[in-house]
Amino acid sequence: MSKKNALTFSAELPLVSVVIPMRNEAQHIDRCIRSLIQQDYPKNLYEILVVDGMSKDHSKKIIQSLSNSYSNIFFLENPNLLTSFGLNAGIRKSKAETIIILGAHSFVVPDFIRRNVEVLKNSGADCVGGPINSLGETYVASTISLAMSSQFGVGDALFRYAESEGYVDTVAFGAYKRTVFKEIGLFDEELVRDQDDELNYRLRKAGGKIFISPQIKSFYYNQANLRKLWIQYLLYGFWKIRVLQKHPKMMQLRQFAPACFVLSIALSSVGSLYFPILFSLLLSILMSYIVTNIFFSFRITRKEGWKYLPLLPVVFSTLHLSYGMGFLAGLIKFISKWFQDEPEPPRLIE
Repeated sequence: MSKKNALTFSAELPLVSVVIPMRNEAQHIDRCIRSLIQQDYPKNLYEILVVDGMSKDHSKKIIQSLSNSYSNIFFLENPNLLTSFGLNAGIRKSKAETIIILGAHSFVVPDFIRRNVEVLKNSGADCVGGPINSLGETYVASTISLAMSSQFGVGDALFRYAESEGYVDTVAFGAYKRTVFKEIGLFDEELVRDQDDELNYRLRKAGGKIFISPQIKSFYYNQANLRKLWIQYLLYGFWKIRVLQKHPKMMQLRQFAPACFVLSIALSSVGSLYFPILFSLLLSILMSYIVTNIFFSFRITRKEGWKYLPLLPVVFSTLHLSYGMGFLAGLIKFISKWFQDEPEPPRLIE
C-alpha cells in the first residue's frame, strides 16, 4: 500500500473503506472490483482494500492493474492465508469510519455503498447489510443457488432470502461503524469459517444492533459443483462448534438439527443390525426427510423452473448431510475445549 491514500473528509458523507479478502479469485475479482468502481458514491470518499492470501493464479496481477488506474484501490498481502487474518489486516489499514466487508465472489449494484451509508445512519444500527442474491453460472450452480436462497436449505439465515427490513442476528457482507471494532475487537483469527457469525454475536452481546435491508443489493456466485458445496458446508458445521464453545449462550436447538438428523441415521442403521425394530425407525426417518425434501423441491421448481427438480433434492441433501457431519466432527475434534477459557479477540489499535 505504497501510494497515498485518496480519501478526503466530507462534512455531509462519511468516509468508507471496503475490505475484500481474496485467494485465487481470478475468475471473479475483476467483476467485483469494477462493480465498486462504478458506485454512485463520491470516488474521493471511499477506498477499496483487497487483501490477498498469497494467490497462485493471476488474481494479484488483476488487482495491481486496476490499482494503477484507480487511486482508491489498494493491494495488501496476507501471508497467513486465512480469511480472518485478511479481514483484520484490511480493517487495520483502513482509514474510514464506515467499514464494509465484501467477498471476492460477489459484485454489487451502483448504489451499494450509498445505500449502506443511508441505512446505517437511518436505522441507528451498528452494522447493516442486505440479502445476498445467489447466482450460478451453470445448471448445477444455479440449482445450488436456489437451495441456498430457501429456508429449507439454509434455515433462518435471513441474509440469504429476507424480503423486508428488520433487526437480525447476522448479515453476510456487513457495513460496520469503525467504533464496533474498537469496542469489541476484530475477527477471531482461530476460526477458519463462521468468523462473521462470531463477530456479530459479540456485537449483539455488547448491546449492538444489526439491521438488514433489501435496499442493499449484492450478488454472490456460489459453489460450482456438489463437491465444493459439500466441503464448504462441512467446514461451516465443523467450525460452528468453536463458535458455540466460545459463546454457549448463542446455542439454539435448530443449530443441532442437521447433526441430529445425521446421527439418527447412523445410529439406527447400525442398531438395526442387532435390533430389527430399529430398521423401521430408520425407514421412518428417511421417508420423512425424503417427503419433506421433495415437497420443498416441488414448491421451488414450480416457480423457478421444472428443469431444476431432478437435482434440487440432491443439493438439499448435500447441504444438510455435510453440515451435520461437520458439526459432529467438530464435537469430537474440539471436545477438550468446552470448558477452557477463551483468549480475547485481536484488538484494533490506533
